[in-house]
Amino acid sequence: MSDQAISVRPASRADLDFVFASERLPGYEALVGRSGMAQHETFLEDGRHAYFIGERAGAPVGFVIVRDWNAADGCALVKRVVVTEPGRGIGRAMLAAAIDRVFTDTPCYRLEIGLFPANERARRAYAAAGFTVEGITRGRVFMGGTHHDEMVMSMLRPDWEAKRGLEPSP
Repeated sequence: MSDQAISVRPASRADLDFVFASERLPGYEALVGRSGMAQHETFLEDGRHAYFIGERAGAPVGFVIVRDWNAADGCALVKRVVVTEPGRGIGRAMLAAAIDRVFTDTPCYRLEIGLFPANERARRAYAAAGFTVEGITRGRVFMGGTHHDEMVMSMLRPDWEAKRGLEPSP
């Protein structure tokens, strides 16, 4: 990966064409899922979802969608992580920046993420970002007309604080 830093910024309606096209790159249909444009528009405006565009040198390189943004119970879910150039470390950096936004901008206590158990690349990236494997939820994901198992990983606020060298929250 280039040594250019990856940053994230909140997405706007103008970013949805990029989001829509990126999740349709080859190989993603079986790994991360896809939403229709109308669904993305609804999610972007509903207050329950937060969209972040990952950028390097001002150019978009991926996106992260967080569901249950600012939820009253303090539990959120990373719904989707997509990069335009997989395997170059962009996803790890972009996810780390999005995680920082979740824990900095909300009172989130628990952040979770799901993946297919065979997706080793994602598991390694999520572990590097600070997520811990909790287990397998059998038949949790319905995609392509079939139920699939899902590996659940999570990060708690104290985990994030320790990783960042911060004082624990009260």
